[in-house]
Amino acid sequence: VQLVESGGGLVQPGGSLRLSCAASGFTFSRYAMTWYRQAPGQGRELVAVITNTGGSTNYANSVKGRFTISRDNAKSTVYLQMNSLKPEDTAVYYCKVLINGRDSWGQGTQVTVSS
Repeated sequence: VQLVESGGGLVQPGGSLRLSCAASGFTFSRYAMTWYRQAPGQGRELVAVITNTGGSTNYANSVKGRFTISRDNAKSTVYLQMNSLKPEDTAVYYCKVLINGRDSWGQGTQVTVSS
């Protein structure tokens, strides 16, 4: 299993970023995918989850209405569109998949929201 995140960077408050997580080594379309984030000095926080078909999504209250999770099963990629970014969204963002009781994580991508 390999997960590779990309798309992070420095953005001003109110700006937008789109994160991608490219998956390989497993049948992507069979599994729900999750985005987490970890801010400096804090624990890892669930941000958004999407079912294997993309038919259902769920979000942390802190990002609801601003972030959108989506997936393209043909490309084995999950996305996180982040709008109206706030300084408190600054964190390393990770994608994760749970397969047969085992979590697999990507290496993370840094998102910094600052003026």
